[in-house]
Amino acid sequence: MSSVEADFDRLALLDDEGWTANNHYHSSLLKFVPENCEDALEIGCGTGAFARELARRCRRVVALDMSAEMIRVARSRSTQFDNLEFQLADAMTWSFPQSHFDFICSIATLHHLGQRELFVKMREALKPGGVLVVLDLVKSNGLVERVLDVIGLGVSGGLRLMHNGRLKPPPEVRKAWEQHGKHDHYSTINQMRALADEILPGSNVNRCLLWRYALVYRKP
Repeated sequence: MSSVEADFDRLALLDDEGWTANNHYHSSLLKFVPENCEDALEIGCGTGAFARELARRCRRVVALDMSAEMIRVARSRSTQFDNLEFQLADAMTWSFPQSHFDFICSIATLHHLGQRELFVKMREALKPGGVLVVLDLVKSNGLVERVLDVIGLGVSGGLRLMHNGRLKPPPEVRKAWEQHGKHDHYSTINQMRALADEILPGSNVNRCLLWRYALVYRKP
């Protein structure tokens, strides 16, 4: 994990708060935040963009990340929120409170961690009726998904041009992500559906256009 931490320490310094394939889905994920949400948790908060959105909707928000530089940047950008707590922590060793959170989310993080173990921890940390939302990268499998990948390249380039004024990220950002990609391992959509069926029965797992899947689970 030290190499992953180093990657994200470097990426934190390059974050310009522009459009990304992750924050493209923020508005869709926010629709699942329960009304009158008291306590929310984000695992892998990065520079805190989604956590700040949660802080506008929830009474209390805890956001975790294993990168010290990500946490530093997140705190510096979030000083206006007194209901948002950033913690430098590894989710695999963090003490999850039982039946505590109304909403738990994780964006582009679970593929770095022990997904089976973490799904159990997150499920047990939800209150009855609480909602878990995961957005993570996926390994394409089969012709249809590979066609979606090609379409996604065009869509992401167009959206980046529209929002950031460029078709591709700056060279130093591309280089950092390419280096990080050497440490990444992704599951297929069918693998994630099978894992969700086992640990989070009743959840929905759907493929998104921009190389990601979305999982939504409501605890009985």
